[in-house]
Amino acid sequence: MPSRRKFLQSGLFTGAILGSTPPLLASEENTNSEKSNHAKSGTITFLQTTDVHCQLHPHDELFWENNQLTFRKAGGYAHLATALDVLRKQNPSNTIVMDTGDMFQGSMLAIKTTGKAFVPLLNALNYDLYLPGNWEVVYNKQNMQHLMGGLLTPKVCANMYHDAGDGKRGNLIFQPYQIFNRLGIKIGFLGYTDPLVPIRQSPMYSKGIIYTKPEESLKEYVTLLKEQEQCDFVILLSHLGLSQQIALGNNPDCKGVDYIFGADTHERVRKPIQAEYTKIVEPGAFGSFIGKLDLRVEDGKITGDSYELIEVDPKKYPAKKEIQELVEQIEKPYRAEINRVIGYSTLPLYRNFVVENTIDTLIVDALKWKVNPDIALSNGFRFCPPLTAGKDGKVAITEGYLFDMLPIDSNVKTAKATGQQLMEWLEKELQNVFAQDASKRFGGWLIRFKGMQIEFKAKERVGQRVQKVTIGGQPLNLDKTYTLCACERDGDPDDMLCRLKGVKEARLTSYTLHTVMKEYLREFSPVTPALRHDATILDAPQNLLSQVFGVDYTFR
Repeated sequence: MPSRRKFLQSGLFTGAILGSTPPLLASEENTNSEKSNHAKSGTITFLQTTDVHCQLHPHDELFWENNQLTFRKAGGYAHLATALDVLRKQNPSNTIVMDTGDMFQGSMLAIKTTGKAFVPLLNALNYDLYLPGNWEVVYNKQNMQHLMGGLLTPKVCANMYHDAGDGKRGNLIFQPYQIFNRLGIKIGFLGYTDPLVPIRQSPMYSKGIIYTKPEESLKEYVTLLKEQEQCDFVILLSHLGLSQQIALGNNPDCKGVDYIFGADTHERVRKPIQAEYTKIVEPGAFGSFIGKLDLRVEDGKITGDSYELIEVDPKKYPAKKEIQELVEQIEKPYRAEINRVIGYSTLPLYRNFVVENTIDTLIVDALKWKVNPDIALSNGFRFCPPLTAGKDGKVAITEGYLFDMLPIDSNVKTAKATGQQLMEWLEKELQNVFAQDASKRFGGWLIRFKGMQIEFKAKERVGQRVQKVTIGGQPLNLDKTYTLCACERDGDPDDMLCRLKGVKEARLTSYTLHTVMKEYLREFSPVTPALRHDATILDAPQNLLSQVFGVDYTFR
């Protein structure tokens, strides 16, 4: 009988592409030796990466240390490969490595090759398991299926279905779970990705896919894994965001899940968060960190566990030669364009803070200059590693970094809305970020803007957070109509702009976010996108680095 890996490579397993039902009972190949009744002792190691967003090389990372910003280099695929190899060698027979999503979006090379350049890279890193993230659909459903199908090891996701038409769910696109056997311990991995993808992102990306909430099937699958499959340990792979993962961990349906390996919000959990029914971890982003869980086994029984977040320091983990050569090969046709400098900043560029940051200050400055609306808007994205000054003391913005900041080069859209609409929209956006019920928080930061200033209380009740709004230096007039501009989201209704419904006189301009940014940098470089406190938080620190509260966790 061929191994599962060879079967997948043969191209015969086409359930994901053709829409047929993937196998519901899946376990890895060559596990007969592990099914012996002979009790074993040792350690099972789980290694997790996530939200790498196609960052090929070591890059700047932001840390909050000694109550101040600190930057240092981290990540890079060749260095990540070395780190994974080092950790595997510490426990060669009993290490399982997984990536939990956002593997094909986030860089210029990714966009130029619609993600294809990263398939051989991911395969070369020898992962054992994958979970699709919210951005895997960025090139639309069929491309997602081919990209994920090109990966040589299993993919799990229990809440992505083929759309059978008329709102009816077809078959699952991926198998819902995977089982591994190590040291006589049976381990079940169950996968869930973000069901809010059609709302958080352009609806056209996920056209043809129906998402369900984890709660609709979680209890059923956990029962199946624990009782029918008799798993000793269950890990839920989750691309939901830390707040949602904490809410899920407090849901009785999660009883029986030992760990949630989380993703999406780029949070750096250094000590597992203890929810009511499970523990939760999340290992940062951009290939800068590896989450490492060690499970201690004695005489065939689990006796304990320990977790650490490992920083992928390029000095500690030198580039793996074979991976570095592969990186250079796939990047070569685009390298000159990627490295072309289009402008400079006098300040470090970053996107880590919940309320405001220098990257989006730069974006709204450019939009306000080009379009001159009353209010320029930038969505509350999290992705993009920081950028600091080089040896020449300059923060050089390249074509490649423009794609890091704005991977999707959308057209700029203008529209009009009343003050009343803006007030209601601001309350909804604040609810998305700061909802007291963690299950109601979206995965992004606060919307960014120029031309408007607001003061708000994050901990107030729904509809009472906005304390003050001024536009153009004047108090918000609920009856007045204001002009707006933001990026167009493919698939949104004509009367929607940045999730603001019912706008009037909506119009697509002839220029895109990228052309606006390049024009702005040509005109004003070097730019100084200093923080202005256009949004001021009154009941929490202005430098808030996470929307998670009420648990023992601090981003650093």
